[in-house]
Amino acid sequence: MLRITDQITIHDWELSETFTRATGPGGQNVNKVSTAVELRFEAERSPALPPAVKTRLKKLAGRRWTLDGALIIRVEDTRSQARNREIARERLADLIERALVAPKRRIATRPTLSSQRRRVDAKNRRGSVKSLRGRVDPREE
Repeated sequence: MLRITDQITIHDWELSETFTRATGPGGQNVNKVSTAVELRFEAERSPALPPAVKTRLKKLAGRRWTLDGALIIRVEDTRSQARNREIARERLADLIERALVAPKRRIATRPTLSSQRRRVDAKNRRGSVKSLRGRVDPREE
């Protein structure tokens, strides 16, 4: 069981782990020990998450979200299988915690009159600098 908040806990049946051989350094050990972990969380079927949180989680997950509504987290950071399992669970918990926070609604505001004038003045100055960069006519000297 994975505890996210006081209200949200993920049950073991929603999580499945598979172990594979990791890539990268590890000497001879890397060819014989399956230390990389792939944590699969059935997010779409999870009763612990409200629909709004599932939607935000899907957006945050990106390519890690499968077509059947599962979230897959692959970790091969360390040479220890147990530590990789911990890291995968921490990353899942962090992702769900970030999905729990509803984004603030943006309140549309108008730019102030002085900021509009500053912007136009800066554009005019920039335009005059650029116009002075042109080719010099030899007859004008």
